[in-house]
Amino acid sequence: MATRLTGFSKLVITLLILAGLFFGGRYLLQNTKFGKDLQNQAQQAKTDGGQSGQGSATTPTGGPRDPNTLRVQLVAWGGYAPGLYFNEGAAPNENSRFFKDYGFKVEFKVENDLINAMNAWMAGEYDVLVQTADAFPLYTGPNDINEFKPMAFMQVDWSRGGDAIIVKRGINSANDLKGKKIAVAVPSPAQTLLNNTLEAAGLKYSDVTVIKTTDNLKAAEQFRSGDIDAAVVWSPDDILATKDVPGSKILLTTKQQSHIIADIMFASEKTINEKKNMIHGFYEGWMKGVAELNGNTANHSKAAKYLAELIGLTPEDGMGMMSNVYWTGQGDNVNFFGLNSAYKGQRGQDLYEKMAKKFKDMGDLPVNEDVPSWRSVIYTGAVTAAQSNLVGASYDAEKSKEFTPATKAERTAPAIASKPISINFPSGKFALDENAKTIIDIQFAEVAKTFANVKVRIEGNTDNVGSKASNVALSEKRARSVADYLKSQYGMNANRFVILGNGPDKPVPGCEANADEACKAKNRRTEFQLIGE
Repeated sequence: MATRLTGFSKLVITLLILAGLFFGGRYLLQNTKFGKDLQNQAQQAKTDGGQSGQGSATTPTGGPRDPNTLRVQLVAWGGYAPGLYFNEGAAPNENSRFFKDYGFKVEFKVENDLINAMNAWMAGEYDVLVQTADAFPLYTGPNDINEFKPMAFMQVDWSRGGDAIIVKRGINSANDLKGKKIAVAVPSPAQTLLNNTLEAAGLKYSDVTVIKTTDNLKAAEQFRSGDIDAAVVWSPDDILATKDVPGSKILLTTKQQSHIIADIMFASEKTINEKKNMIHGFYEGWMKGVAELNGNTANHSKAAKYLAELIGLTPEDGMGMMSNVYWTGQGDNVNFFGLNSAYKGQRGQDLYEKMAKKFKDMGDLPVNEDVPSWRSVIYTGAVTAAQSNLVGASYDAEKSKEFTPATKAERTAPAIASKPISINFPSGKFALDENAKTIIDIQFAEVAKTFANVKVRIEGNTDNVGSKASNVALSEKRARSVADYLKSQYGMNANRFVILGNGPDKPVPGCEANADEACKAKNRRTEFQLIGE
């Protein structure tokens, strides 16, 4: 394990530097002379290639491109293993199953620099680019890039351990982050992870002091200094940095917050229209690769080999990269793009719309300009066209986690985050009215969906009016009614919930005596706590 982590860590250090360029480039794009020059080039590319599409098809060296080869930009990340596996490597070749099954070739190129990738895409050198759904508003929002009409057509994966929040001694839950200094790469998915973590604790982004960095490597470096309380980093820096700082620890990763960082692929509307058959074949072939990898771990060594060759690492490092993601297949894409009306989990639209608002709040998008709707920036034709061909259990969506029944230890287990919510019940009653349901929808349901792999402890609390025994029983019934609503409305597993009725025994600090109506109202609360198994 130590040997693999050492090699893997070298990889991720490189990735972090490059990822910083990838996301940090947006700042350059909008705020520097170099960025203005790029925008001028984009305008020229648009003029040369038409108002709604890309410029002439060329290679990076200026030569003509093969019209029968789809060129796809990647960043160095384990989520892209299924495509490399199906293509028999990164280079366009006739052994590729894209070629054998669909009649076209695919070329994968690693380009982690946003400026280079976007400039090449706008000039027609790439057909397909990668991004995350939460950060996609930074591309579709008000800027010159959106004039090329980028459209997401595939979800690639969910991060499952690749992103983490690390904290120093004394910080034991997300609630303890209030007032702390946190190193965060800006703008990037690190903001999304932090924002949702704070929300799970009833905190806002403004409740912490964000120390902005250009990449996650610098965030880890600052964590090692004496002036930073926490940092959002990539694995394995969560392990390495906490080893370097006595008393520090990993607060949480995307293994717990499992549905927050989703990689997607997008192309311009013009490319999709002109190369529709290739886009459809690319999507369907990739989904076949996902099914074969998810269905048989024996295929992982081949995928790891191609992934390592692309980045210049060992197959062992490739395996390490792949272990931090969940590859999303056909059923997952149907759910992600909102094509399954019965699906109640996290969708791309949820992430896109939520973060579009948050990026405005954080100053990364203009407050007075709207971001296009999710429907207008996605293309679902490839997903729907593949429905009749991708059938069987191997193409089904990921199943919800199966939780074991609540244990006695989980009644007092430390919480990752605690969020008190006031749900008003009529005196002596425990049934939820419509207003109470709306409060749960707005203030907790989205948090529960993003933290889909952890248990939820629901604690009911009362004031001191009435007997203690009756209040304990009533508070437990109220907590259970909340859990029953989450089960019925959002399809959450019944064993996911740990139900507690505290009665009057856990008053809000300062209101222990229930001296006035204001304190009594504060004590009549429901608290949601995220806990690990």
